[in-house]
Amino acid sequence: MTTHHQHHSHAHGGHSHSHNHNHHNHTEQNKQGLAFACAIFLNTAFVIVEFSYGFIANSTALIADAGHNLSDVLGLILAWGAAVLSRKLPSERYTYGLRSTSIMAALANAMFLLIACGAIAWEAIHRFSEPPLVAGLTITVVAGIGIVINGISAWLFAKGSKGDLNIRGAYLHMAADAVVSLGVVVAGIAMMYSDWYWLDPVISLVIVLVIVMGTWGLLRESMQLALVAVPAHIDVSEVARYLRQCQGVTDIHDLHVWGISTTESALTTHLVMPAGYPGDAYLDAIVKTLKERYAIQHCTLQVEQGTTHHACALHPNSASHSH
Repeated sequence: MTTHHQHHSHAHGGHSHSHNHNHHNHTEQNKQGLAFACAIFLNTAFVIVEFSYGFIANSTALIADAGHNLSDVLGLILAWGAAVLSRKLPSERYTYGLRSTSIMAALANAMFLLIACGAIAWEAIHRFSEPPLVAGLTITVVAGIGIVINGISAWLFAKGSKGDLNIRGAYLHMAADAVVSLGVVVAGIAMMYSDWYWLDPVISLVIVLVIVMGTWGLLRESMQLALVAVPAHIDVSEVARYLRQCQGVTDIHDLHVWGISTTESALTTHLVMPAGYPGDAYLDAIVKTLKERYAIQHCTLQVEQGTTHHACALHPNSASHSH
């Protein structure tokens, strides 16, 4: 009976998406793909220009910024690949599809950024001892173009960054880059009108600090999802409270909630219902509430009458019933 229900709840869950919803999703995905393609093209072109002028102007700030932008292009390619892979249908081997690639990309993106920060900081500290002469005007112009390109790229991802950690990673990358370029412009202008060449490494270090602070949250959140933690927006005790007060439920156990991608969550639990199986419609209503109220898209509920002793395999010593 239970297995029949589990199957039914899945079918029902999948079926409840209207055609209109699918069409809307498809449009969103196309927009997202276009955003990635534009951002990757713009940033790749800019990296080539910035590297070239960095050598001409003898500015390691420009070269470091170009290196940083290059890590962004790689990050964007990763995030785009994950966004595409996460929409692949489940297979016999990957029964959830490849949704968790978006978690891996968010994690890799955060790590890339921190590595790039380390490289820039190292270079900046070395430059303090003997700041070289730098062509201020070239730096200002090139970094000014950088602000425009990164600003446009960040704007492309702004809308999708609210509910998707993977897209937020791409958005933070681009926004951080616009700040980086702004810092380089300020240093460039100052160096045009003075011989404060030490500003180059100082600005670099300030920028590194800004990026690390912004990336820390992304790293922590994506690391938690990679470790199958409960997604930040879900309060498990509240979910448990809701399930316990459902009519006919005397207890619950084996409650597990985890993220299957940067935007979707799954739940499994056992409901103790002494009166027996309550019917498909009843469980469908619970699945619907879990989806709408707690944003848990993929639920599997197992009904038990409580006539035998059940303990969660992960907590073999704990009693399953709290009554």
